[in-house]
Amino acid sequence: MTRSTTRCDSLDTHALNRICERMEADVANNLYDGGVILVARHGEIGLHQAVGYSDRSTGRRAALDDVFWIFSTTKQFTNVLILKAFEQGLLSPITKVVDIVPEFRGGDRFRVGAKDRVSVADLLTHRAGTSPTPWPLPPMECADLSRTIAAICEMDLVAPPGDRVSYSPCLAHALLGEIVVRTLGRGRTFTQTLHDELLDPLGMADTRMGAPASWKDRMVPVVAKFPPGQFFSPEDITDTADAAHEGAELPWVGCVSTASDMYRFAEMLRRGGEIDGERILSPASIAMATTVQTADLVNERYNRIVAEKLWQPWLASIGLGFMMRGSGLRQTFFGTMASAGTFGGYGAGSSQFFVDPERDLTFVCLTAGVLGEAENLHRFQTLSDMTVASVN
Repeated sequence: MTRSTTRCDSLDTHALNRICERMEADVANNLYDGGVILVARHGEIGLHQAVGYSDRSTGRRAALDDVFWIFSTTKQFTNVLILKAFEQGLLSPITKVVDIVPEFRGGDRFRVGAKDRVSVADLLTHRAGTSPTPWPLPPMECADLSRTIAAICEMDLVAPPGDRVSYSPCLAHALLGEIVVRTLGRGRTFTQTLHDELLDPLGMADTRMGAPASWKDRMVPVVAKFPPGQFFSPEDITDTADAAHEGAELPWVGCVSTASDMYRFAEMLRRGGEIDGERILSPASIAMATTVQTADLVNERYNRIVAEKLWQPWLASIGLGFMMRGSGLRQTFFGTMASAGTFGGYGAGSSQFFVDPERDLTFVCLTAGVLGEAENLHRFQTLSDMTVASVN
């Protein structure tokens, strides 16, 4: 176990230690293999600790500079690039997707009516009615964004746009990535735009779209810690890591990062879009993006697990791209005690960050060993509650 902390008077040291003890117990019970957690308040880090293993099979211990595949947490980077395009007048939340990507209509003229109605906001809030598939093409072929978009454009919608929320693992943010290329990109690839507009200004030197081959010794291997039969199969998870190789462009799932870099990103959001003199977004954009846009709609993606676990209905609580805590006592990745305005992102049973603006609290946790949905929700709900309870 390695730790790098400074005293933070606004966080209870004993409560922070309990978080680490809980993670250590989970690792000892083989729930997952290890991870790196970082907790800060008012921009002061109170906890930055590596727990357990990066690779249990080889005995490699977790380290603070471990690099993780962050899966769908990648979507939050794409969301920020879309918000930047809004700010520059290149499009708006109510812009229709076909106005930017006209081939989204597809080759069959009888499909046009529904697809013409899909807006950028529908993509950001998972209300576009797109297929829930994680792969519109074989995974390794999806590394080419242009081929992915061509395949998506020929797929039918599976629900009327705007009416229902069903989390889109791939299609919505693949389209958003293409919209970034055609607006904010100004001739650049998605990867280059990501670096120029976000990663480089923030100093996120340990974050990439696709895992660099030279980082092999720092990468945390992707190991599924759940059996077949869930929404994602173990192969879906390992295929994602294989597809997110150096040179791949997967704006929905392809980034790798460290806890320290994810903290930089989260801190920029907590501070209203600026950090160390670099202005990434305006406070107005962040305010809009962190306001629930899905009213009281449920996220139908989780209907099966809600029924199996006898949970409360899974309220979507999605802003313009960011996942929100929302109100009420119910199951949530961000914990039962976080404020309703808490926002952030998470990915495939292994990674999460959130900002609680009411408490000025930032949480990042990247883990080794991908959990199933129910186990992951319980794990992060518990760690999130323990984190909020550490606030003095």
